[in-house]
Amino acid sequence: MTDGTNRQILLVEKPTGKLGPEHFKVSEAAIPEAGDGEVLLRVRYISLDAANRAWMHGATYRSAVEANSVMAGGGIAEVISSNALGFTPGDIVFGDTGWQDYAVVRGKHLTKMPKVEPMTYLLSVYGIAGLTAYFGLLNVGRPKEGETVVVSAAAGSVGSIVGQIAKLKGCHVVGIAGGADKCQWLTSELGFDAAVDYKAGPVFKQLKAAAPKGIDVYFDNVGGDILEACIAQMNLFGRISCCGAISQYDGTPSAHGPRGVPGTIVVKRLTMQGFIVMDYDEQRSQALADLQSWVGSGKLKVQEDIISGLENTPQALIGLLAGENRGKRMVKL
Repeated sequence: MTDGTNRQILLVEKPTGKLGPEHFKVSEAAIPEAGDGEVLLRVRYISLDAANRAWMHGATYRSAVEANSVMAGGGIAEVISSNALGFTPGDIVFGDTGWQDYAVVRGKHLTKMPKVEPMTYLLSVYGIAGLTAYFGLLNVGRPKEGETVVVSAAAGSVGSIVGQIAKLKGCHVVGIAGGADKCQWLTSELGFDAAVDYKAGPVFKQLKAAAPKGIDVYFDNVGGDILEACIAQMNLFGRISCCGAISQYDGTPSAHGPRGVPGTIVVKRLTMQGFIVMDYDEQRSQALADLQSWVGSGKLKVQEDIISGLENTPQALIGLLAGENRGKRMVKL
């Protein structure tokens, strides 16, 4: 771009119900300049995550997104100019760039990324999706060989990696996903032992057949009724890794959370732990080495869902929340 404009997607109104295109608008501003300690970035890929929707509700592990501001979101970007130590033009970084062509971010809030081909892997398997799957399963879930691992939103960016890592660790793996096509893909392409289609009837009954020995580790991406169905089938000393609650983010959350949980947790001595990927920053290099090794040897398949054009970002997020994607969804600028 040489015309000096910076296209931006603004969140013009916080949704009270389901997210829709009317909550966003495309705007133009001048390309910003980097101040002291700051870096000017050209955004290359924007990460789309269910958490984007959660940020509209209020502060989470980051501040809330306010109306009439650039929609927040992580991105892979190229350094154009730098007034921050350690960053030079041409560097590839990850940061909270927002939904725009150009961003100014403080150097201390950026992570320099290795030169990887394809670059998209920096957002999927070597990015937050891959690291979330790795730490949430291995550090929180702690699966042992021969155990049964169940993962919800199993065809999504995190879930599809969780299931494959669990298989690498010698577990019986069951994925929960929406639709026969996704379930077929999990078992035929990604090597899951079984898949449960939550759109095809009660999850509890299908799970009973797919995991006859009960559940040792449940990786929860959705919360709500599916979490309830899984807790009821956990084995003694089972572990539940709480990654997200997609079912509660968009529209009207279900009127009840999982019922009967406290008693079940006590009787079965379950561990239920939430986590955020940043909790494990000091183990990041080991995680990346393992992920790169598995991808390089073909043991871990990477599925990406790349949509082109900044203007398509709102619809791409709306589609993600509706479960359109298979693997990691992102927008190419």
